[in-house]
Amino acid sequence: MAANYNSINAGQSPYGSGDPYYNESSGYITPQPPVKKQTSNWIKFGIPLAIVVIVGAVLGGVLGSRHHNDVAEASSGSAAASVAASVKNELGVFPTSTDSQYLLPIYPATTNTAAYTTPTRISTSNAAYAWPQDPFQPSNPSPTSLRSDRPRLIAPAYKWEALPQLIQNDPYLKSWNDSIFNNATQYYNAPPVAYFYDGGNGILDIARQIKMRIKAFSYAYRVTNNTMWVDRAWSELQNAAGNSTGGFGPGNYTKWNPVHFLDTAELSVAYAVAYDWMYDQWTPEQKESIMFTLLEYGLNNGIIAYDPANDPLYFGWWTNATEGNWNCVCNNGLTMGALAILGDDTTGVAEQLLSLTVQNALQNCVLATSSDGTWSETNDYWYFGQTGLSEMAASLLSAAGSTFGMLSTNADLYKTGLFHMYSTGPGSLFNYGDTGPNKFTATANSLLFYAQQFNQPQFALFQRDQFDAPEPWSMFWYDPNLSGAFWDGLALDHYFNNNTDQWASMRSSWTDENALFVGVKAGTLQGHQTHNDLDCGDFVVDALGTRWFGELGDGNYNAEGYFSNDNQDSQRWLYYRKMTEGQNTILVNKQNQNVLAAPVANFNSTGTTQGSSTVFDVPSGSTAYFIADISSAYFNATSIKRGIHLINQRKQVLVQDEINVQASVMWRAHTNATVNISSDGLAATLQIGSQTTLVQLLNPPTGAVFTTMAAQRFSTDPATPPGNPDQPNPGVTVLTISLSTPGTYTLQVLISPQWPGMSASSYATPTEVPLDQWSLISHP
Repeated sequence: MAANYNSINAGQSPYGSGDPYYNESSGYITPQPPVKKQTSNWIKFGIPLAIVVIVGAVLGGVLGSRHHNDVAEASSGSAAASVAASVKNELGVFPTSTDSQYLLPIYPATTNTAAYTTPTRISTSNAAYAWPQDPFQPSNPSPTSLRSDRPRLIAPAYKWEALPQLIQNDPYLKSWNDSIFNNATQYYNAPPVAYFYDGGNGILDIARQIKMRIKAFSYAYRVTNNTMWVDRAWSELQNAAGNSTGGFGPGNYTKWNPVHFLDTAELSVAYAVAYDWMYDQWTPEQKESIMFTLLEYGLNNGIIAYDPANDPLYFGWWTNATEGNWNCVCNNGLTMGALAILGDDTTGVAEQLLSLTVQNALQNCVLATSSDGTWSETNDYWYFGQTGLSEMAASLLSAAGSTFGMLSTNADLYKTGLFHMYSTGPGSLFNYGDTGPNKFTATANSLLFYAQQFNQPQFALFQRDQFDAPEPWSMFWYDPNLSGAFWDGLALDHYFNNNTDQWASMRSSWTDENALFVGVKAGTLQGHQTHNDLDCGDFVVDALGTRWFGELGDGNYNAEGYFSNDNQDSQRWLYYRKMTEGQNTILVNKQNQNVLAAPVANFNSTGTTQGSSTVFDVPSGSTAYFIADISSAYFNATSIKRGIHLINQRKQVLVQDEINVQASVMWRAHTNATVNISSDGLAATLQIGSQTTLVQLLNPPTGAVFTTMAAQRFSTDPATPPGNPDQPNPGVTVLTISLSTPGTYTLQVLISPQWPGMSASSYATPTEVPLDQWSLISHP
């Protein structure tokens, strides 16, 4: 059991030497606010963040009411069911390949609408295509009253029994199964994950690698009954317990770094899965060893985290973190660990934790999804939060027969599937704010689970094509009963109207890797768990298979003050990637935006949907636009409004700003392109590889011309804290328009990707229309 910290004094550590949080002179070190993961050097603007490490992954060849079943259903044995099943198997995996730069699926160009159909349920009862009903249906579920058979977590025995036939009949399950075995083989032949303490960021990366490996080994064993996978998993478990040559971290209760509790939680999941999924193969001694390690370094620290009086290291700050991923991930680790050993645990810790974690998650984790489905910590942290939430809900459902309100307490949780789908453009995510540590096991596969639970097939049909889909959870969360195309009938545009974020997604196609995509946001500048930027008015643009204007992403997570707070004087706003000048927006007087900003936005769209074909010709008049009054985000400004309008059948983008300022003003946008400015300064030609985009300044006010500058701080900016320089942004150019005199201005910037086969005369040059007169027919 964990020590009673109230009895610990300076010069006395019950764990002896090796305690990283103990100093023999001064006693326990004063806890610092949790420091989050440093961005790897290779993660920068223009290069996508690896969502999950998957070796040899195989990728071959409008939301209605949450209670509405919008899936066409073909009864078992009918001609329709046979046709749907035949087409599904003949077509196989929809994407023909995966884009090498952004790792997004590439769909074949075809007008075969018979193949890419409206989402269809093949059968409701045919065992060849559908999961059987869980025989465990308790009338009065309790988190501590569990099914009698093993496994308990995620995939009970009845699902394992059904799996071989479903793999045989479903091309996605077959490809994922192959990928998991490829991964497991790679991990099998590698040495156990070596201990590495990454400063204040702890051991999160290696904890997630271990979790990923254990899942693969456990899956491989249950599919094959080959105990070689059990033996290899045991080696990994022994290593993480510190029982192998060389050890693993401190020789005490802090071995799994509970001060950065994400690490503890992810390792707890790994041990829970190993204990549960390979339960029938462990000897009594091995079970005792696994359970002791899980309790000593994992679950006991959960008890400490939930007792403020017994938590001098500030383990449990996340128990009140409503808007963040920490609450989801940490509660999930403790819950899965407790569910795995409940009944075998004689200490009472597992039962005690289940009385704490479920209720705490209902008060925090499940409320982190906004009323419009947005995850306020940013798009990338959505992965961590929703992975934790879905794992916890799925484990409770499989082990205890209920999610205990995890999926119903927040009536808007189901919308988060749309949030992720619409934030994904052909040039990767609309990745504003921080982008987080390496994801490893934090995938978007919660969409597969939510598709089942909320009866929203679009989520599963979207996620099954993504490169992070092949992993063990997918094998049981995916509904092989579904067939069809997620994009059939799905609107091209969506507005997310929660005031915390206020953002819009607009595109010209769901299936064309070269499609036009625009993401634009306003929203408040506080309330994001210090993962946001000062970025009201920020936007990204994709076209021709690349991102033309994009985000810089993380700063240095270990930099002084990076996560201090989100007040106006926060040190976070001293770093270029977080300050206003590092965003694609308006800069006034070279000052950061006002953190008390309360923008007002509106949006309109023709509501264009794509249809079933992967080849989509945008109809004449199809458009969408977003307007935000971001005046409150600025000092020395009377009024600033930004509008973005798709024009000319979604082939061009108009960015229009109406500005009234009492100081200098600068229009800024970051690009990886080579930029050439015309002699008159009114046009900029952007070149990336063989692709070109023309950017024009229309009806320019006096003195307004394009210029370029490096993506780095102004010499007049306050310095960063000593020893904490900005990260360089190599290859990034800032396209700017500068006006040094206070006044009233309208800036019209027209972005025209140079589409193959499109003549110069086919491009539109819009007239100047005031933002308050914009409409769906105000522009050609």
